[in-house]
Parts: sequence; C-alpha cells; structure tokens
Amino acid sequence: VQLQASGGGLVQPGNSLVLSCSVSGRKLYAMAWFRQAPGKEREFVAATTWSGGSTYYANSVNGRFTIATDNARSSVYLRMIGLKPEDTAVYSCAATNEQNSLYYYDQKYYTYWGQGTLVTVSS
Repeated sequence: VQLQASGGGLVQPGNSLVLSCSVSGRKLYAMAWFRQAPGKEREFVAATTWSGGSTYYANSVNGRFTIATDNARSSVYLRMIGLKPEDTAVYSCAATNEQNSLYYYDQKYYTYWGQGTLVTVSS
C-alpha cells in the first residue's frame, strides 16, 4: 500500500484549498488526514471510511474542512475553506484497517502513511 499526498501550497487567510491523497495497492478500511505544525505534535484532522457515510473531524476544523473519498479513483480528499494562519502545517494522509471509529483520532492505529504536503496560510 502506498499513499501519495498532494495539493499543498501558500494561501491567504480566508481562502480555500483541496488536498488529495491517492492510494495504490489494496484499500484499508478507513482513511484520515493528520497535520503537524512547526514545533508541535502531529494531530488528527479528519477521517472517513471507504464504504462512505461516516466522517469524523477535529473540533478545530469542524465546519470548515470536509473529507471525502472517490472509490473509482482510489483517492481521498480534504477540502479546506476559511483557512486560518493556525492551519499552517504539513498535512499527511494515513490508512488503517480499524473499524472502531474511536481509534480514528489516534495516529498509532494507522498502518500506512503518505509523505506530507505543506500548507501555509499567510498574508
């Protein structure tokens, strides 16, 4: 299983950005986005399952970020609107076979990781 994240860049506060993560090889049960800001621990952003329907968000992004899968393209997306300077971070996608959603918020339950893509929110 290989994950390839893309779509990061420099955006002004209030603007939008869409991150993509393409998956090669077999699909695991669930996918997530995590981020790590400079000098901080990596934190959970959002998660969903390939079967669709359920999504999970960190409080800090709920209502601004949307996670979605495209089964035909074996891709997962993170649409981000209303970006803030505190959203600046390296964003990574990850995959897990865990079916208990309680585990989705904890990075230790993820087996595969993509390389990060940098999002910088600044005027």
